[in-house]
Amino acid sequence: MPVAGVVIEFAGGKGAWVTKTYAASRNGGATLNGQPISASRVDDVTRSLLVTGFGYEHDDAWSANLDLFRHFTDVSQGVRRLGAAAVDLCHVASGCVEGYWEYRLKPWDVAAGVLIVEEAGGRVTTMDGLAFSVFSRSLLASNDALHGALLEKTDAATAGLRDKGVDLSPWFVPKGYRVKGGAQL
Repeated sequence: MPVAGVVIEFAGGKGAWVTKTYAASRNGGATLNGQPISASRVDDVTRSLLVTGFGYEHDDAWSANLDLFRHFTDVSQGVRRLGAAAVDLCHVASGCVEGYWEYRLKPWDVAAGVLIVEEAGGRVTTMDGLAFSVFSRSLLASNDALHGALLEKTDAATAGLRDKGVDLSPWFVPKGYRVKGGAQL
């Protein structure tokens, strides 16, 4: 499992660049530019701001995610699509947003960000509530207070995909590997 992770976010534009460095170490907490961060404490979906992403393949998983986007847009303060899973996870960790979900991410998209969320007090599972590993093909990250409410919808969407025969099994599982939860490799 990862013992440390760093995500550098570049924001701004010509003449106005800002760099944010998110970091975490296993059992050492999470920081933004060296200062401790923590996930938000918002406990009501109607008061939450969420973020998601959409993969390149416009298939059943993409459509299910679009349906989740529509639902959560209607019941929350809004849903953003920023485009970088690692940064989205860091925004959950720092309390900028309350939750993030997406299908079919790759290990390099999430390993550092998942550790940063966990070390900031957030929760990470698959979209059907199973223990997450970096080989999982769905991810739900949020503050602990909202995880169950978000999971109700993402779990149903994921069950619908499985009923259609969509393969959401892990990308690759090394021989002898066992998922225990968290930002495991």
